[in-house]
Amino acid sequence: MQFLDAILITFFGLTGHPLLDYYLGTFLLALLTVLVGEFTISLVFRVNRSHLEKLNSRYQDLSQLSAEALKRGDKENYKACNKEGNEAFGQLFFNKFGLSAASLWPIFFALAWMQERFSEIGLPLPWLGWEINYFFFFLLCYILARIFFGRIKRKLPYFKGIHQSLLTYEKKM
Repeated sequence: MQFLDAILITFFGLTGHPLLDYYLGTFLLALLTVLVGEFTISLVFRVNRSHLEKLNSRYQDLSQLSAEALKRGDKENYKACNKEGNEAFGQLFFNKFGLSAASLWPIFFALAWMQERFSEIGLPLPWLGWEINYFFFFLLCYILARIFFGRIKRKLPYFKGIHQSLLTYEKKM
């Protein structure tokens, strides 16, 4: 953990101005968590792609069988196919939800590190007289970092390839 601490703390000493270093360091830490989270999603997607394709194919097949049974007026088969289709959709939905959640794990480590370093510091909000802590400011920076990364990721070599892979997957499905 000390090795990681030595790397992360460098984000907070880039300019020599304490407040600016805190703002910039927090944003860079948030950007790092976005990068690690997006990389995690890409790895999980690559590992689970065939499983997701099977689930999606099963869902589409059952949806089609359900629609055909409804056209024929076969309520018993319609209900059976629809029930199985709903189960397949649920599995697909929660697999995709889990895939999305894979991007969040670095946030908890970043916040734990920040708590060790900055739990005693309050930042004044201009014109309001309120103070915010590291948690609130990190979340603001995380949102900004996610927006920033969303705009540049298609230009980064690794993530450009992942984006193309996801587009191909979506078109296929």
